[in-house]
Amino acid sequence: MKKPPMTNPTGNKTGGGMSGAASLRAVTTLRKRHDFLLAARALHVSKPGFVLQMRRHAAENASGMRVGFTCSKKVGNAVQRNRAKRRLREIARAVLPHKGLADTDYVLIGRRDKTASLPFDRLKADLESAIDNLHGRLK
Repeated sequence: MKKPPMTNPTGNKTGGGMSGAASLRAVTTLRKRHDFLLAARALHVSKPGFVLQMRRHAAENASGMRVGFTCSKKVGNAVQRNRAKRRLREIARAVLPHKGLADTDYVLIGRRDKTASLPFDRLKADLESAIDNLHGRLK
């Protein structure tokens, strides 16, 4: 039997999706290996909690802002990798809609022992500075 959708205190349905200002409205998720490989050859910056890769699209291949997340087995077991990716997704939801460029791919790569343990505010500030750094290199 299918469960009815959850509702929040205002009575609105919550389907587990993102809503409000923290959503990745114009951002789609990278899923194909080829896209990750192209981003790996582009600009990148390392921070204590992650590595950020950025690749601009050609004007004729415009597909909006896209983001990908990855954590290798070096990060830890499946539980640790999934926790690191959840944290990376959250900082991307908070920062990319405001700081990201259209027609750009961003890939966040988790780091061993750091992505899951650094304070969330520090990860968020590091992402903002990493994006500013990469955008500054474009000019």
